Amino acid sequence: MFARKLKVEVVVEGQRRPCPREWLDSFAMRRFSGDAAFDDTFPRADGELEAGFRVDAARLAAEMGDWLTKKKGGGKKVDVFVTEADGER
Repeated sequence: MFARKLKVEVVVEGQRRPCPREWLDSFAMRRFSGDAAFDDTFPRADGELEAGFRVDAARLAAEMGDWLTKKKGGGKKVDVFVTEADGER
């Protein structure tokens, strides 16, 4: 089910960094979109997410960015970038 390794980075106030695992956990546990594709995600560590093939990285980044801006951004926009990890670990 979790066949892909994704790298998740956030940009807050112009600083790009790995997305904190706490944020990934919060998104994964509180995502009630009704879209089963997001059920196929598993946070591993800061900036690391495992996912199934049904998860579209661009859509995940957009949905996560919107949610993190509202819940974790402290009033500031959070941009999210999701890319294939290419075997990094």
